[in-house]
Amino acid sequence: MHPSRRAFLAGTGLLPLAVPLLGSAASPAQAEAAGLLSRPIPSTGERIPVLGIGTSRRYEVEPTPDKVAPLREAVRRFVALGGSVIDTAPSYGTAEDVLGLILPQDGLREKVFLCSKVGTPGREAGLAEIERSFKRLNTQTIDLVAVHNLIDTATNLATLRDLKAAKRIRYAGVTVWRDSQFADLEAVMKRETLDFIQVNYALDDRLAAQRILPLAAERGMAVMVNVPFGRDRLFKAVQGRELPPWTAEFDCASWPQFFLKYVLGHEAVTCPIPGMAKVAYVEDNLGAARGRMPDAAQRARMEAFVDAL
Repeated sequence: MHPSRRAFLAGTGLLPLAVPLLGSAASPAQAEAAGLLSRPIPSTGERIPVLGIGTSRRYEVEPTPDKVAPLREAVRRFVALGGSVIDTAPSYGTAEDVLGLILPQDGLREKVFLCSKVGTPGREAGLAEIERSFKRLNTQTIDLVAVHNLIDTATNLATLRDLKAAKRIRYAGVTVWRDSQFADLEAVMKRETLDFIQVNYALDDRLAAQRILPLAAERGMAVMVNVPFGRDRLFKAVQGRELPPWTAEFDCASWPQFFLKYVLGHEAVTCPIPGMAKVAYVEDNLGAARGRMPDAAQRARMEAFVDAL
């Protein structure tokens, strides 16, 4: 058996959260006790834990008590273990409504770095969509709102900057989800001042590392990573296989941690956001936010291992 995740809770080189996230973060003491790594948002220096929850598909359930209950338990466990970043969007079905039911309970909203998006063209329509997000999420402030899939980027970014000035949101950014959008994303990143970008990047989908991630580092933009498991392709590729023993060199105890630690091994990455709808997934995935990360040589070995499958 590969060593248990518990063996790595102490880890080495841990960076506990040092700064509270103004009305929205897990407490520094909580994160320190959990041993979660954090990284800074370059535009402010504020630190956030290096792993978040993505709500696409898995949180798109009927907003009834029985359907919401397991998701509430997953979010509670996530926050109890020091997590804070939760990402959603108006286009994710009922996900915003579900979070609007979960977060007001148990003081969760005050401990969560809440992210949503705007994906409607036109100033009035875009602003109306954002206002619906405030209502659906049952919150007065949203920590990050990003322009979804670069839809009417200039118009929507202007709206987001107005909302930042009014202190209704704290950060603004843009998102993409496929490689074919990278040329347009690169142009936006060079033209605009952004707090965050969100991009697809995984062990079997590495194109973002060529130009997008270095540009984000150069431009001082935080990087949120969607589909870090390669839309489940990676899990299918390793099905029935044991973890290689050399993964213990970077405190890895499961395949999900293997895939997440690869993404986090790139220093430009701030926070991957895998879907986590079960407590067991939360507990396992957060193991990737503890202990050592793979260095360049180890990441190359990970790439060769997956490419050979």
